[in-house]
Amino acid sequence: MSSNPRFSSPRFLSRVMWADAASCAATGALQLGLTGTLAALTGLPTALLSGTGLFLLAYAALAAAMARRARPPRTLIGLVALGNLGWAIACLALAASGLFALSSWGIAWLLAQAVCVIVLAELQWTGLRRTRGAPAAALA
Repeated sequence: MSSNPRFSSPRFLSRVMWADAASCAATGALQLGLTGTLAALTGLPTALLSGTGLFLLAYAALAAAMARRARPPRTLIGLVALGNLGWAIACLALAASGLFALSSWGIAWLLAQAVCVIVLAELQWTGLRRTRGAPAAALA
């Protein structure tokens, strides 16, 4: 993955942030729009699904704002990558905790989110590493 020149493209970070925004918007909308159905299907509490759904929609707006910028906000994207790793850890911990009577679908829901945000975090870190020291004109 690291030898591919596309990862060094100034637009790479923007594209990753658009993907992050889109995945969070879709997940947040699904969790808010189908809270009761998802709760019944997964075993996750409605308050958790609706609360994280709202958070994901707000985060999606922030990620989209970062993606729209001509010059990627590197520090914020680094924080986002750390946040994505934290989200993955929280999903895995929740799946393993036994705190809720999760169904197989609930475990799958949490594992899918963990995998998705780990991939996004890795892509964000890759983009940050590859564009480190790039001239401002190249990033514009």
